[in-house]
Amino acid sequence: MRTDAAHGGTDRTDPAAPRARHAVVIGGGIAGLAAAHRLLGAGIGVTLLEAGPRLGGKLYAGEIAGAPVDLGAESVLARRPEALELARAVGLGEALQPPATTTAHLWTRGALRPMPRGHVMGVPGDLAPLAESGVLSAEGLARIEAERDLPPAEIGEDVAVGAYVAARLGREVVDRLVEPLLGGVYAGDAYRLSMRAAVPQLFEAARSHASLGEAVRELQRRAAEQPQQAGPVFSGIAGGIGRLPQAVADACRAAGARIDTDTPVRELRRTPEGWQVVTDTGTVAADAVVLAVPAGPAARLLDGLAPAAAAELRTVEYASMALVTMAFRRSELPAVVTDGRASGFLVPPVDGRTIKASTFSSSKWSWAGADPDLFLLRTSVGRYADEADLGRDDSELVDVSLRDLGEAVGLAARPVASTVTRWDGGLPQYPVGHLARVDRIRTAVAALPGLAVCGALYDGVGIPACIASAGKAADVVIATLGTPGTDH
Repeated sequence: MRTDAAHGGTDRTDPAAPRARHAVVIGGGIAGLAAAHRLLGAGIGVTLLEAGPRLGGKLYAGEIAGAPVDLGAESVLARRPEALELARAVGLGEALQPPATTTAHLWTRGALRPMPRGHVMGVPGDLAPLAESGVLSAEGLARIEAERDLPPAEIGEDVAVGAYVAARLGREVVDRLVEPLLGGVYAGDAYRLSMRAAVPQLFEAARSHASLGEAVRELQRRAAEQPQQAGPVFSGIAGGIGRLPQAVADACRAAGARIDTDTPVRELRRTPEGWQVVTDTGTVAADAVVLAVPAGPAARLLDGLAPAAAAELRTVEYASMALVTMAFRRSELPAVVTDGRASGFLVPPVDGRTIKASTFSSSKWSWAGADPDLFLLRTSVGRYADEADLGRDDSELVDVSLRDLGEAVGLAARPVASTVTRWDGGLPQYPVGHLARVDRIRTAVAALPGLAVCGALYDGVGIPACIASAGKAADVVIATLGTPGTDH
């Protein structure tokens, strides 16, 4: 690997010319790609190094039975701007599409039940739709109403979502509403997840209201007053959200970036001039480095440079999961799956099922339902501390998914094609105190000028949050190096 001006060195033949600035981004997931895109926009040259054979991380576009499909994340939160803005910047604006249906269900208490409206991440503000749904028992509903007789609770600096909600509204709310919704985002345990990190708006509202129900209703009132909250909650991309990483990579290459896959970084070295990034094929010199990799690889690279940050990173736990994607003959599926009214269902862990969710992809995304004879459907298996089923081979995961789907919706057909995508250690966990841990990591890293970190473990696991995290890291580098023509 070269270390000339184009790949990390500096051309000093003209002493009057401004020194070209160059950064190495380590990690080719959406955070690393977004950081590279931001740096290039500020006039800083970029080399991006990805250890694996492909870019995109958990954004992964593939095919099944000849049809395009997302084999990883399938949508972005549309009420945050970062992902939509990046998609538009790299030419995917016209491909952005809201779901064709957002009507979801819960498979709980032995039946497929409508997801009740009037809640914030499962915490109810309106009992009428919840009572009508049948998701909670009469005792569970009565326990929610009993909150008005409880004294205000002190939250402090942080608290577990499940523990706090259960203390205020009862465990049924957590077990049958909060758990499946939060689990769909974090593959985590609501009784461990930080309320401050995972549901920050609810955390702040709960600190300033006497009851949790009042806090939820206040958030709902605020949302109703904001015009930008009136549009779709989520957005996808025609052909799959997995198209986004490749589009960002193409834009980065067009702007002059070098992007190498199958190039793990073995060592980071601090030098008087900046940084050296050591790979199996050579050393890349850089003025700055953005570390956009999971906690384990980040800790290894920071061991000798920022041992306090490395020690904190080693405390981050991850959840593993698998996605089982299947293609069926549409004519062989029950109407509840194919009639286009439902996007799928979530499964509370308390019900003891193997699958944690199912998405009726060809109903949810119009682009995934283009073939009138084919129907795409997927399930998810595994979450934090519930990963035993991931030891099954792929065919067994298909079989147990079909068994649960048979009980949930009456599906009796076999798929014409199936594929299992495993995300081992794919989702970082956000336990109580996580944000304080992130602050300690960033403080330790800040002692090394020209180094920044970003990714799913810092500011949220969703795609917009990862892109925002990348923006923070890129801005640290830009502030350190300055823009072309300045002398830092």
